[in-house]
Amino acid sequence: MAAEAEVMDELRRLRARVPQLTGALAASVDGLVIVQDTPGVEPETVAALTATALSVAVRMADATGQGDFRELLVRGVYGYVATYAAGRTAVLTLLAQDRVNVGRLHLEGRRAGLRIGELVDAAAETRPPPAVAEPATEPTAPPMPTTAPAPAPMPTRTRTPRAARTPSTTPNARTTTDS
Repeated sequence: MAAEAEVMDELRRLRARVPQLTGALAASVDGLVIVQDTPGVEPETVAALTATALSVAVRMADATGQGDFRELLVRGVYGYVATYAAGRTAVLTLLAQDRVNVGRLHLEGRRAGLRIGELVDAAAETRPPPAVAEPATEPTAPPMPTTAPAPAPMPTRTRTPRAARTPSTTPNARTTTDS
């Protein structure tokens, strides 16, 4: 992917802006590593777990009527794992120390996710379409594919309107007695 160098530059700039980051990884929504800067952590494992967590987070946001997925934060004893949407086909996962300013982490993670999403989506759009074989007039061997198929975009969710709530009791109901 032509955007890999630019995405890696964005990860380096992000790590410079948030010094408490211990790792950063951009992955496809399918769990494949695009670029990574995760010393001491297996990037393929983190990417696969990110895809799994993303799937659950998307379903949770949809089931609760909260809209499209934006971010996910996990806090452990030793720090944070934050995942941000990055365009239609990618996610950004950040690893941070427990002393990180979480507000700053979110601010910079969201910005980097937007930029990485733009880079990855632009690279996917400029990728040439798969070659289509012309019908052969004489028997030949099947054509070999020349390019890999484009990754599937993130699924689009439609929001189902919620039914209006009907309170079981009247709120702030007052009863008065004449004395």
